Amino acid sequence: MDFERLNSDIKEMRRRNRSLGLAVGVLASGHVVALLVILNLIGTVRTVVVPPTIDKTFWVSRDKASGEYLEQMGGFMAWLVLDVTPSSIDWKKNILLGYVEPDQYGALKTRQEVEAERLKRINASTMFMPQQLVPSEDKQSVVVRGRLRTLVNGFETANDLKAYLIEFSFNGARMHLKTFKEVPNAS
Repeated sequence: MDFERLNSDIKEMRRRNRSLGLAVGVLASGHVVALLVILNLIGTVRTVVVPPTIDKTFWVSRDKASGEYLEQMGGFMAWLVLDVTPSSIDWKKNILLGYVEPDQYGALKTRQEVEAERLKRINASTMFMPQQLVPSEDKQSVVVRGRLRTLVNGFETANDLKAYLIEFSFNGARMHLKTFKEVPNAS
């Protein structure tokens, strides 16, 4: 047996073990640093909720939005529902359904599909010109008053003052359309 060769092999193995131990130590400390970073990020998630266009400053808390935000979203929802042509109603319906509360999705989808079929059948268009938006922060709703103009085959058939109640709800830091219905136009 060659003791000199045996000693050099043992020294080589110890040197490898030291370098492997050092590598394990570096990896372990990397895991600890990553864990600390992850723990610091927990609870600091920031959700930015933005209406389609921003005209005014607004605030949004966990379950409520400011009147300015309600006005902007109400105007947008009124545009999606009331300002339609036979060629645009399907596109606007699909955008609208992305904002609808899950409980109301089926009913609103059916209502919009029936309305789309009716508009296409009689070749009608509606144009809504909002004149007043009245938000309610307590109820998370907005009443939109304006003039609804209806054209059938290019001829005006109606031009009436209308009012619509638009109610919103919050779910998962996102605003959803809860109700969209016509209400009596009492100024």
